[in-house]
Amino acid sequence: MKSLLPALLLVALCVLLAPLKAAESKPNILFILADDLGIDGVSCYGADTHKTPNIDKLAASGTRFETCYAAPLCGPSRCLLMTGRYAFRAGGLTNGSWRANGPGARSANEWSIAKVLKQAGYATGQAGKWRQVGETPHDWGFDEYCTDPTATGYYWKDSYEKNGRIISAPGSYNPDVIQAVTIDFLTHHKDEPFFFYYAMHFVHKPTLHTPDSSPGMKDGPQCYDDNINYMDKQVGEIVATLEKLGLREKTLVLFSGDNGTARGYPSPIHGRMINGFKGSMLEGGSRVPYIASWPGVTPAGKVSKDIVSFADQLPTFAELCGAKLPQGVKIDGVSLAAQLRGAAGKPREYAYVQLGAHWYVREPGWKMNETGGLFDMSDAPFVEKPVAATDDTEASKAARTRLAAVLKGLSPSAGKQDAKGEKMNEVGEK
Repeated sequence: MKSLLPALLLVALCVLLAPLKAAESKPNILFILADDLGIDGVSCYGADTHKTPNIDKLAASGTRFETCYAAPLCGPSRCLLMTGRYAFRAGGLTNGSWRANGPGARSANEWSIAKVLKQAGYATGQAGKWRQVGETPHDWGFDEYCTDPTATGYYWKDSYEKNGRIISAPGSYNPDVIQAVTIDFLTHHKDEPFFFYYAMHFVHKPTLHTPDSSPGMKDGPQCYDDNINYMDKQVGEIVATLEKLGLREKTLVLFSGDNGTARGYPSPIHGRMINGFKGSMLEGGSRVPYIASWPGVTPAGKVSKDIVSFADQLPTFAELCGAKLPQGVKIDGVSLAAQLRGAAGKPREYAYVQLGAHWYVREPGWKMNETGGLFDMSDAPFVEKPVAATDDTEASKAARTRLAAVLKGLSPSAGKQDAKGEKMNEVGEK
């Protein structure tokens, strides 16, 4: 009997570890992207006037990253997210540029997260906002999708597009439509690995009443809190669905925002106003929430100061899912897979942010823009203090030299480049 005891213990240990190993081997990935939601709209980031209990619970179950950078506008952020490539490479310079008939990224010329993960056997789906892109989510690698049939309007609508068909739905509330599509996708793909990109309409303007708003409430800024509350409720419902389906421990859930809070809506964080808002090249234009939760794998309740870029998603997901990155293509992202597993990893040294002909590079403590202007970021996100060369200290002088070298190496002023780094003209051709 004694000789059998070690063997029995080993078998028991293998049985206990099997679910964890299975979860770690090939996770499902659900990326929830809020619209126009900066860190000042999420209570676990210190927002004074907005309460987001379900998003806070998600953060408590995983890791909250304090310094994540998107682009300052919706379209460029989505291009950066999908391709893992900076705007001057992929062409997502502004909202108008990342369209099939513009000089921006085209599905035929770029690898997207969906394309990469499909090659690793993942089912891919999308629901929600897609309007700046042109083409369809299917062109970019999504097996299933649901989005808007028109370029304007987000909430109360009469139709929506699903897998290439316009579906009439008089008086429907679009966030409920895409929520239902998301839940349906999770349900019928529960037995296979999946990547789902849930691009919420919340909390983009126009600010309209929600189904939970008080009867008779007029549309406008007074509905903003209702929109945040409804968004938070939907995040909670999605997580509850994963739990009900037995997928929670198998699924990496990420929550973020595509750019900072829209003009007119910023609110205080611990009594102070963040510097800037959507569309600005200030901290409030691009600094967004970024929460990662994968129970049993991602450390619970951790707050990380590692810099995160939207470009990091593609290499991170590829590493976690066992997918191969495209050959001969410059990917600007840095994998966060190690940090999501609780290890130190190799954090990126800086974030690069671009909007049109303006850009900056940001490292802990310092920032430099396209003019060579240096800013002391020690009190960010509230203050960005210009530092004149004549006032340099040893620290600022070193930062000035370091960041200038980074920008010289990136060479964003050279314009759009193809996958091999060769310059392309204004319509994206050699």
